[in-house]
Amino acid sequence: MGADYDPYVFSVEEPRISDSAHVNYDYTVGAGTTKRRELHGTIHVRGLSGTWANEPSDITLNAYKMKFVCDQIDKDYCGFVLLIEATLDNDVIDQKIDLYLRKNRVVKAVVSHGGQVHLNANQVEKLKLFQELLFNGLFGKLFVGCKLQGTKREFLLRDRKGLLWSSSNMYLLLPVEPSSSDSLDSLSINWNGIDACVLVVEILRTVYSTNYIHSCPECLLTCSQSSCQPTYTGSDTLHMANKSANVNTVKDMVVLAIHTGRIYSVLDVMHDKSAESPFDRYKGRQPEFISFADYYSKKYNIELQHPGQPLLLVKQSYQPHNLLSSTVKCEDGSMMVERAHVHIPPELLADLSLSPNVLRSFYLLPSVMHRLSSMMLACQLCEYIGHNNCQISSELILEAITTLRCCENFSLERLELFGDSVLKYVVSCHLFLKNPTMHEGQLTEHRASAVCNSMLHKLGTSRSLQEYIRDSAFDPRRWVAPGQISLHPLPCSCGVDTFEVPLERVHLTEDTNTVLGRACDKGHRWMCSKTVADCVEALIGAYYIGGGLNASYSLMRWLGMDITIEPLLIQEAKRNASLCWCHSKTDEIDILESKLKYRFSVKGLLLEAITSPSHQDSRIDYSYQRLEFLGDSILDLLITYYLFQNHTGIDPGELTDLRSASVSNENFAQTTVKHNLQCHLQLASDALSQQITEYVCCISKIFEDKANVLPLDVPKGPKVLGDILESIAGAILIDTDIDLDKVWGVFEPLLSPVVTPDKLELPPLRELLELCSILGYPINMAYRNKGEMVVAELSLQLEDDLLVRCGCDAHRKAAKAQAALYLLKDLKERGISHAQQVPKKRKDGDSNGRSFCSASEVKIPTLLENDIIRTLSPFKKSVMGQTSYCEPSTISPVEENYGLDNLVTNVTNFRPDESVALPIKMEKGGPRNSLFDLCRILQWPMPRFDSTEEKFRKQISLNGVMGFNRYTSSITLHVPNSPAFHLEGEPRADKKSSRDSAALAMLRALEKMGFCVLTKL
Repeated sequence: MGADYDPYVFSVEEPRISDSAHVNYDYTVGAGTTKRRELHGTIHVRGLSGTWANEPSDITLNAYKMKFVCDQIDKDYCGFVLLIEATLDNDVIDQKIDLYLRKNRVVKAVVSHGGQVHLNANQVEKLKLFQELLFNGLFGKLFVGCKLQGTKREFLLRDRKGLLWSSSNMYLLLPVEPSSSDSLDSLSINWNGIDACVLVVEILRTVYSTNYIHSCPECLLTCSQSSCQPTYTGSDTLHMANKSANVNTVKDMVVLAIHTGRIYSVLDVMHDKSAESPFDRYKGRQPEFISFADYYSKKYNIELQHPGQPLLLVKQSYQPHNLLSSTVKCEDGSMMVERAHVHIPPELLADLSLSPNVLRSFYLLPSVMHRLSSMMLACQLCEYIGHNNCQISSELILEAITTLRCCENFSLERLELFGDSVLKYVVSCHLFLKNPTMHEGQLTEHRASAVCNSMLHKLGTSRSLQEYIRDSAFDPRRWVAPGQISLHPLPCSCGVDTFEVPLERVHLTEDTNTVLGRACDKGHRWMCSKTVADCVEALIGAYYIGGGLNASYSLMRWLGMDITIEPLLIQEAKRNASLCWCHSKTDEIDILESKLKYRFSVKGLLLEAITSPSHQDSRIDYSYQRLEFLGDSILDLLITYYLFQNHTGIDPGELTDLRSASVSNENFAQTTVKHNLQCHLQLASDALSQQITEYVCCISKIFEDKANVLPLDVPKGPKVLGDILESIAGAILIDTDIDLDKVWGVFEPLLSPVVTPDKLELPPLRELLELCSILGYPINMAYRNKGEMVVAELSLQLEDDLLVRCGCDAHRKAAKAQAALYLLKDLKERGISHAQQVPKKRKDGDSNGRSFCSASEVKIPTLLENDIIRTLSPFKKSVMGQTSYCEPSTISPVEENYGLDNLVTNVTNFRPDESVALPIKMEKGGPRNSLFDLCRILQWPMPRFDSTEEKFRKQISLNGVMGFNRYTSSITLHVPNSPAFHLEGEPRADKKSSRDSAALAMLRALEKMGFCVLTKL
């Protein structure tokens, strides 16, 4: 039976496609590749859905308590309760979510079940109104329309028309009483604060419905008299928009500005400043308004009734931020940007009767709800997959559907790596048992087609897994609570009317400019085709971790894989192997079993495992090749599982490196020699025997010397030495009736010690490339033939030197490895090593904000370095990293041509033969990317950026951007055989833009020198 014997070929059931998603043949071409982009929909989270908010009636909702605990005792947070119609899974309500705030503050959100809450129709309306007021006031707008745009300015909550809650996003988030904030058991909604906010809404409705705000603002005070708020008189009394308050009680008060709808917290009472005081100057300019009263009169048509009252210093509420990752930061490196402090008359502020800790908790809610909804999505997928006997953690499922683009502290990368091994093993085992007459080449071919990305993509889309994948970072600006109007809508322009996207060719592209991950308002988003295949592998890995091999079998069958590991087929494999037994080999087998510390029930399996194809003749028709095919996947799975479980803190890239080093044929060959297993190999090739003998002599000497690093002249281990270790693993698996634990029990001592991160040695070329990427050094490779040998020439450009090394071998890969080893040795002599730079880079991060790194983080000793660096700009005022507080001043931009003529004069000897046509985008990141491209083209070391930050107490405008920070960046570029060029860019409001300015200045200088010709895109 050959490869065309259909019943034995690995098969996949026909994809089960939903009615709305039809697959055509063209769609499958190129599926599963990184090149292809696909438009997919996003499935709604059922647990957040409901209709009760649009149907005024009594309702009973499930309550889930949220407690916030800060790691710094000086900050308190109010507890909240989530009221929702659905019953949440235990995995969701047992969540403990870390929220990363500025100044290294971490708040832990603990969610627990709080029973049920019964609400009458009137209470439901109050709670909805409270939520609409707070979320729109904090994160949106309470006023719509603008005179400048020709639309009437209206209060958003003036009536109930058109403000219906979406049925796909329906829940309530409410503060609880301070007495129950510290307890997860008790639950008491803060009705006092809610009633006060509802009263403020009713007052504003009355005012804006009669247009009194422009003619009679004192009516607000009149309306407030009907409330039960206390009234104070005398010099200590402040007249607010909805009450009178004692001057000593307003500090820390949460207030709503009735003219803007913004929510503030009161910092202080400014006794030395009133509405009659001169208006604040801005950037030293003469103000447009004479006084604060004049400002409100001219801008808002409001005539203040109590202009003599002291102004209140208030702090504007924060915009929401992504608090779910410690690595997501603002431009200035902080987790949140300080908001402006402003002065407002008390009579324009309405007290909301909420404490500041309630306001602080509101800023946490978008991130908390995003994580909870993600967990609910994972539970929904788990329920969709079914197999209730497999208790898989929703956290594992969430990790399996989360890509790196989400910028979370977890992603599917680790599970994908492990799932790849599980899939490879299951398919290998299936093919081995199902096709006893197929040789190793045929098995490998069928396995490759079964586990390829295009097949996994087909399986994943047949189950609509693409709709569950989380492929973009949480954008809190587009997050909306029920009843909140989005300030950043993204109307759908995808040409699809439904939430699902049909699997058709029209929804595919290979345009690299396509933005991935960003969803429109209907949930449509572009996704890399390979991401679907990666998610399938990650889910397979998650099910193995959570429920063992049987759980993975269940998932793979649910996906459509025809996977069967039948006991009868195992027994048949044993019977076939027993025919290989030769009694003359009894002593040989006994000795080998004693080394393995395992006794075979079917000796023929071990004999087959050590028989080389070269030993086959008319009497022997078996070899280790089929068992080696099976054992390759076994050891890959067992070692990957061991590394996955024992190194949970390392990143996926390092885990991949560990696996590659551990399952390499070279490592297996050394293990074979270490335990002297090669002497039992049955082969009939003198040439192969000679290669094995030479290799064993070299390796044995190294083992005796306990050397940690193999010398350069050690020959590569013959493949057969690694193959027999894999074939023995396959033999033990069949002999134990597919018991992976017993196989690992045999092989763990043989493979020990398994490589660890601190002992990991990367392949020379990989180590060199990674080191050069970190340091920003360009490397060039060239090849030429020398008889039957290949000569690889690697050249590495440093700031002061060009290193060139050659390697020679019959194979190009080995020749490159030799040359890379020589270059690594040259770099080490200059004080540059991978061990020094990589740990530092992983700890410090990329200071230049790009995918590769510059030489700024390593000191390379060069002669006369300080003499050749010329500082061309006199505008640098402070040392890197120094922060100063100063008043805003007029900014004098750096002149475009300042210092460049002098620079050009001094580098005329370094002009290139031909200028590089260099396109440049003027958007953020464009100048830097163009400069990096030029350096790669001309084989120059990457530039170095140094940035200086200045902070201001008042907002300043830089290049049309408002902010409290000013960044100035300088750039140093080393052109080979020339002095280092140093320039400084113009100040900007964020660090990346300032570096773009410096990069643009350098590009214009290089253009004047003739290195490039800039073309704007």
